[in-house]
Amino acid sequence: MRNLFVLLLFCPVAFTVKHSLKYFLTATSGVPNFPEFVGAATVDDVQVGYCDSNIKTAKPKQDWMRKLLKHDPQHLEWYALKCSGNQQVFRANIDSLKQRLNQSGGVHILQRMNGCEWDDETGEVIGFNQYGYDGEDFIALDLETLTWTAPTPQAVMTKLRWDTDKARLEYNKNYYIQKCPDWLKKYVEYGKSFLQRTERPSVSLLQKTPSSPVSCHATGFYPERATLSWRKDGEELHEDVELGEILPNHDGTFQMSAELKLSSVTPEDWSRYTCVFQLSGVKQEIVTKLDKADIRTNWAEESSHMIVSIFAAVFVPAAIAAAGLIVYCRRRRRGI
Repeated sequence: MRNLFVLLLFCPVAFTVKHSLKYFLTATSGVPNFPEFVGAATVDDVQVGYCDSNIKTAKPKQDWMRKLLKHDPQHLEWYALKCSGNQQVFRANIDSLKQRLNQSGGVHILQRMNGCEWDDETGEVIGFNQYGYDGEDFIALDLETLTWTAPTPQAVMTKLRWDTDKARLEYNKNYYIQKCPDWLKKYVEYGKSFLQRTERPSVSLLQKTPSSPVSCHATGFYPERATLSWRKDGEELHEDVELGEILPNHDGTFQMSAELKLSSVTPEDWSRYTCVFQLSGVKQEIVTKLDKADIRTNWAEESSHMIVSIFAAVFVPAAIAAAGLIVYCRRRRRGI
């Protein structure tokens, strides 16, 4: 599947980015065959740690994170304790919400995303701590005013109670503005050979049927900051083009697709169309010409096997990644 039809050489280029440390926490109720609590930590959107209510501990997910924890075993112990503690806190919180909202049954999900971003060029730091319940925003911390914002009436009671806890608010401010960025810088230093690398993708042209749009599929690139576009005579197209989301691969790289509808493309104009991939921090583009000879289809037996492999590579890792959200918490929380 890794066929590159037109590849221009990449030159290594140093570039600055905003780094991020994010923690995801999820408690579920009424979801069969799924842990009641799941946690994950990411650095620059790469999963570095995981825990859930089944394994009952925190586990590193990257070699460089294992190296860090080997040098600092108390770091892993801290995460393991917070993972275990937050299982109890989130279970109590979701039970409290169900009772307050008169929800006796059904599926319910309480989530939290918190962490910080750090710009390694300007030094700017942004902290965040926000909750969602049953797929909707529930409450979020405003670090500038040190108050909680409640976008729904159901969260007002929680806001009023949490706003009175000044010690907790000051703790949050210190953590998200000082502690979190310090940890993030440490993680980036340990993982810089992995996190700050660039990997060029394979680019393929795919088509399900002769009348289907042609999909330009790029996979295996890193970092996530990339664009994919269709152009005609060098001009970027917006009409008759559908851009897909950037999705994770199981190996930590990413993939994306851009579809071009052929209804407006005449046979004699095919050579005027190109698919262009651009990776952040890399000057050269990868340009793939629209050529019938290079399109892989699934109406021939050989191509059919290839399409199945591509779909497995696209959707299976994405489903696993979506199910894997959530994390180790910085501090036991008061009940919602």
